[in-house]
Amino acid sequence: MAAHIHQFLCLKDNFGVLIHDPETRHTAAIDAPEAGPILEALAAKEWNLTEILVTHHHLDHIGGIPGLKAKFPEARVIGPAREADKIGKLDQAVGEGDQVTVGRLEAMVLDIPGHTSGHVAYWFEGEDILFTGDTLFAMGCGRGFEEPPNVLFESLMKLAKLNGEIQVYCGHEYTLANGEFALTIEPDNVLLRDRVAEVRQLRAENKFTLPTTLTIELGTNPFLRADEPSVQQAVGLPGADPVAVFTELRERKNRA
Repeated sequence: MAAHIHQFLCLKDNFGVLIHDPETRHTAAIDAPEAGPILEALAAKEWNLTEILVTHHHLDHIGGIPGLKAKFPEARVIGPAREADKIGKLDQAVGEGDQVTVGRLEAMVLDIPGHTSGHVAYWFEGEDILFTGDTLFAMGCGRGFEEPPNVLFESLMKLAKLNGEIQVYCGHEYTLANGEFALTIEPDNVLLRDRVAEVRQLRAENKFTLPTTLTIELGTNPFLRADEPSVQQAVGLPGADPVAVFTELRERKNRA
């Protein structure tokens, strides 16, 4: 793997992530929750910021852009064209199938609406790395703020079809809470029980729970398992349309 990844916390539980091309020394921030920790991480690594890849318009993902641009005025801000008016000036507005480069590293943009209407993911296929923002979390998914549940479900199914060994980086350290909820749905899922035990240990040691992989998520994330009889039975909808099951899961998680 050519890319170097550096992960750290911003705000309360947002992940800051830098992806660095050691050959060209280009470095991108994935979203910009707040400038301070990102600038500290760049300084510690002795990397210069060249791109900011924005997944969606929520303030906890774009609030640090002005501070980063003040330090690195040449850094290009790249983000979803459908949310450009909410994010502010974009140097590159992107959507489904567009290509983004960080030095020699190349990413394909995937439209994954649901959490917000214009939400995108960045898939560095050559590196087996996927940045999903607030659409897919480890053992969870984001709330559907701007679209109906079926739209968010379709976005999750789109991601689920990618290579199972892709390293998935999400926008927040929500893994333990998500795992605890998942256990209320599938308490007899051995893979899930083992994963939650692992996550509890990681958090007890103050270690991060990401990245995850799509293979892990397909075995443990109830929101990707709405077609599984055990999940359907748990929410009282045996044999139901997976969208209806997903909708019930998301409503239960909203109340949790």
